[in-house]
Amino acid sequence: MRSNYSAARAHLERAYDHLRGNDETSRQAREALDLLIEALAVAEHSRRPVEVVGSG
Repeated sequence: MRSNYSAARAHLERAYDHLRGNDETSRQAREALDLLIEALAVAEHSRRPVEVVGSG
């Protein structure tokens, strides 16, 4: 089974949006989520490219 990085990233981005506070815990949680979101984006875009067969 393959991981759905795009869906996971969307959930983390929503979590990030809910942490709007200026307190230290909210700031640290946003920083941690930033790292996770970035890691998922890298993983999502580093998958092997699909071979496209064209008519030509």
